[in-house]
Amino acid sequence: MERLVSNWYNHRALPESYICPPETRPGKLSIPSGDTIPVVNLGEALINRSNTILNVLRASQKFGFFQVVNHGVSEKVLNDTMNVVEEFFKMPMEEKASLYSEDPNKVCRLYTSNINYGTEKYHFWRDILKHHCHPLDDCIKLWPQKPTRYRDVIRTFSVEGKKLGLAILELLTEGLGLESGYFKKDLSEAMLLVANHYPPCPDPSLTLGLPKHCDPNLITILLQGHTFGLQVFKDGQWIGVQPLPNALVVNIGHQLRIVSNNKLKSAEHRAVTNSKVARTTVGLFISSSEDSIIEPAKSLTNAAQPPLYRAFRYKEFLSYYFSMMGDTELALQPFKLPFNQSVIS
Repeated sequence: MERLVSNWYNHRALPESYICPPETRPGKLSIPSGDTIPVVNLGEALINRSNTILNVLRASQKFGFFQVVNHGVSEKVLNDTMNVVEEFFKMPMEEKASLYSEDPNKVCRLYTSNINYGTEKYHFWRDILKHHCHPLDDCIKLWPQKPTRYRDVIRTFSVEGKKLGLAILELLTEGLGLESGYFKKDLSEAMLLVANHYPPCPDPSLTLGLPKHCDPNLITILLQGHTFGLQVFKDGQWIGVQPLPNALVVNIGHQLRIVSNNKLKSAEHRAVTNSKVARTTVGLFISSSEDSIIEPAKSLTNAAQPPLYRAFRYKEFLSYYFSMMGDTELALQPFKLPFNQSVIS
């Protein structure tokens, strides 16, 4: 429990164990503001669905990241969610102690840095609350009991967020030419909530809140709040994701990249810190059930465009992904097929 950054950040200088290797430090370089990820108005789908599909598809192909506005999740739900999560992280240490755990298999837990704190070479400047959201009626019983409205607020956010995620997946389904409902049922059954809290940092140039990585799941819906910190890696440079009022950030995960046979991009991203204010984000990670078979969609492969990945169970991928500490290419390597192999073995 004493390892939580929020317990000691304002009492000491940046510990050496949080200083990243020189090649991964964010440094003091300003992030270009002219080029940013696309913003898609989902409300236009009611008038011109085909154009909305095209915008979502292009953003997923070129960036693997985009923001959505007029997405159907109310401003009240977004504000309530951010407020209750911020309230959780501000609670006294003794009120959160029962949730702290270094066991990665615990359904609901509070921890710090990353999944492998005890073995990682250096630490990251964040505290994390993580819990499952499916099946909802079972998982909610294990969520934090304080703040007292946490469960009601996050239940609403998780339901609305899942609905939005499935709607975006259906737009991509149509854009890729897949059968309607392709991602329903076990391919999008599971969902995980991850709330990250990044306290003010004494030297943001030397450390990271989150290292460069791609998400392992299908698709992620992120409420990033009003503070800069999220960056996407594109064409050899980092692009800052500008916080927009009432927008949600969407990013493509590895599983969607695989199912699309590389037609969609799973983008590398990271979180940087700042020295002035705390930053809190709330992410919903929509994923397949652990026993689901993941493979390139049959309708997207043929003799000219053979499958690029073998079939595998999602839990196999997750195990390898975390052992590789999220390294993008290493995580995918064992699942790739030889270039000239046209059938999945």
